[in-house]
Amino acid sequence: MTNETTAGEAASIQPDIDPDELKLFGFSVWTYKMGEQVSLSIHLGDRLGLYRAMAGKGPLGSSELATLSDCDERFVREWLFGQAAANLIQRHGDGTFELSPVQAAVLADEQNSIAFAAGAFRGGIEPTVLDRIAQSFRTGKGLTYEEQGPGAAAGMARMTGPWSRLGLRQFILPALRGIPAKLEAGAKVIDIGCGGGVTLTTIAEAYPKSACVGYDPSASAVELANGRARDMGLDNCRFVVESGENVPATGDIDLVLTFDCLHDMPRPDLAASAVRQAIHPEGTWLIKDIRSTGDFERDRRNPLLALFYGFSIASCLQSATSEPGGLGLGTLGLHPERAKELTMAAGFDGFRTLDLEDAANLYYEVTVAAK
Repeated sequence: MTNETTAGEAASIQPDIDPDELKLFGFSVWTYKMGEQVSLSIHLGDRLGLYRAMAGKGPLGSSELATLSDCDERFVREWLFGQAAANLIQRHGDGTFELSPVQAAVLADEQNSIAFAAGAFRGGIEPTVLDRIAQSFRTGKGLTYEEQGPGAAAGMARMTGPWSRLGLRQFILPALRGIPAKLEAGAKVIDIGCGGGVTLTTIAEAYPKSACVGYDPSASAVELANGRARDMGLDNCRFVVESGENVPATGDIDLVLTFDCLHDMPRPDLAASAVRQAIHPEGTWLIKDIRSTGDFERDRRNPLLALFYGFSIASCLQSATSEPGGLGLGTLGLHPERAKELTMAAGFDGFRTLDLEDAANLYYEVTVAAK
C-alpha cells in the first residue's frame, strides 16, 4: 500500500492578479458566508433550548447535552464543535463544552439579561426547510439534498463550480498518473454525486473522445446537469438519477470521480464497494473532500472552521443521516486517515494524498493496485 503526499505546483489560474491580495479579499468575502452559517446555528441553539440547557451546568459532553435538551447526540455534537469553532462556547481539553456566565447572558438568559441577543437570529433559510432542520435535531434523521429544495443543488454547483472548471485541467487531472493520456485517447468516466454536473461537463467538453456518465440521487440536481450538458452541446455526457451504491458493476471504468460528496452520503462505505466493482483494474478513483485532520484542535487553525460546521448542520450532516443506519460523517468527517481506511476496506490498495493548492479541499488518488 502507498500513502504518498504530493504538493501541487503553486501556479495561479489568474496570473495577472496578486495572489496574496486575492486570497485576502476572498477570505474577507467568505467570512460573511461564515456569518450566515453561524447565524443559523445560533438560531438553532436558541430555538432548541441548547444554550438554556447549558447555562449554569458547567462542562458538558454531547451526550449529556442531548439528554438535557431532548435532542439527537450526533447533531448536538456537530453543533457543539461549530459553536466552539466560532468561539461562542468554550471547549475544554477533556472534550467537554461549557457556556460561561458571559456567554449565557448573551445567548441563554432571555428573561434577566439586557445583553441577550440570540433571539435576533432567524436562521436565514426558507421556513419549511428550517423547520425540518430543527426537527432533525430531535429525531436524528436528516434531510436528503432533494428535500433541502432545488436551490441546494444550484447553490452547490455555483459554489464549487469555479474551481472545478478552472482548476481541473490545470492542476487536478495532470496530478493523476496516466489519466490525461487516457482521457485524450477516449476513457470511460463516471462522476458519482455529480450534483449540477459542472465537473463532468468540463471533462466531457475538454476530452470529446471520452464517454461520461454522472450519477446523483437528487432529481433536481440531475435535471440541472442534463440541462447544462444540452446547453453545451455535449453528446458524450449524460446524467442519471441514482445513488452511489447502485452504480453499475461494469469493471471497465477508467476514471471515477467523487467530488465533495462522500461525506454527504449516508453509506459511503457501500458507495466505495460499488466503485471497486465498477472500476477497471488499472483505473483511478479521484476523491475530493474537505481539508481536515480529524483533530478539532488542529483543524481550529483554519479561520473558516465554523463555516464548515455550519454547512454540516444545514446540509452535509443532514444528507449523511437521511437514511436509517447512515454513518453521519458530516462536512469534516472524511479526513485522510478515514478516507484511506474507507477505500482499503472496499478492496483498494493504492492511496495517495494530493495537496493541489485548493484551500478548502484535499484530493485522494485511489487505485486497485499500489503504484
